[in-house]
Amino acid sequence: MRALVLGLLALSGMAGASDMDDLLSALKQAQTLEARGVVEVTVLFPPRELPTKSAKALPRVPFRPGLLARNFGVSRARQEAVAGRPATRFELTPKNTQAARWTLWIDQEWNIPLGYQESFPDGTPARRAVFQKVNAPPVRVQVAVPAAPEGLRAALIAALPGLRLSAGVQPTAVKSRPNGGLEISLTDGVNVFALVTSPRGVRAAPGIASRRVGTGFVWLVGNLPQSVLDQALARVSRVDTAGLGTFLKVDASNAQNTPTLHKETP
Repeated sequence: MRALVLGLLALSGMAGASDMDDLLSALKQAQTLEARGVVEVTVLFPPRELPTKSAKALPRVPFRPGLLARNFGVSRARQEAVAGRPATRFELTPKNTQAARWTLWIDQEWNIPLGYQESFPDGTPARRAVFQKVNAPPVRVQVAVPAAPEGLRAALIAALPGLRLSAGVQPTAVKSRPNGGLEISLTDGVNVFALVTSPRGVRAAPGIASRRVGTGFVWLVGNLPQSVLDQALARVSRVDTAGLGTFLKVDASNAQNTPTLHKETP
C-alpha cells in the first residue's frame, strides 16, 4: 500500500516540483560557473536600430529563486542542442498571464544556462540570447544578486499612495538619477521593471507609462501590456520619496538588467 501511495504521489505533481528544483539548481550553479564563447543577442523590446549583436557571455538576468518559484510554473520541455552541446529546454510560465514568459536552455553536463528567450504572452520574442559557439571548459565567476531590503515595499507604497503593482512584483533596489528623482527596480523573480520619479515627463513609447503627479512625473517601464502599465499609475495621488532615502544604492552599476529608459521631454 505504501509503495502504491508513493507511486501515485510521483505521478501527481512530483515531476513539476523536480523541474523547478532542477532549474533553480542550474541558476545557483550559474552564480559560480559561466560559459564563454560567441553569443548572439537579439533585443526586440524595447525597439532599437541594431537589434542583434554578439557577446562573449550571456547578458545576466537577475533571477531571484524565491520569487521565481512563487510566480512561475516551470516545465521541462525537451532536449535540444545549443552550439553543438546537449541542453535541456525549460519553459517558465508566469502565473500572471499578462507577464512575459521565458525559455531557458541548460547545459546537461555543466548545469548552467546556454541561452534564454523572453517572450510576450502571445509567444512573440522580446529578446533572445543563445550561444552559437561555446569554449570549454566554463570559467569560474562570483555573482550574487543582493537581497531586497526589508521594508522597501512598505516604504514605496507610502511614497506613492495609490500605486498598484502587478501580482507578485516586488521592489528590490532604489537609486538616484542624474537629472533628479529616483529609479526603483521591480521584479517578479525573472522579469525586471523600472519605476521612476522625475521632474520631467518621458516621450511615449511601447512599454512605458508616464503620469504627471503634482509638479513632477512618475514613469513605469517594462514588458507588460500598455493598459496594465497605465493602470498601475492611474491612482497615484502624490509623490513623497523622503522615506526611500535610506534604501538608496551606493553602486548603481549593472544597468544592462534594467529596462531601457527613453528620452525625457523638457
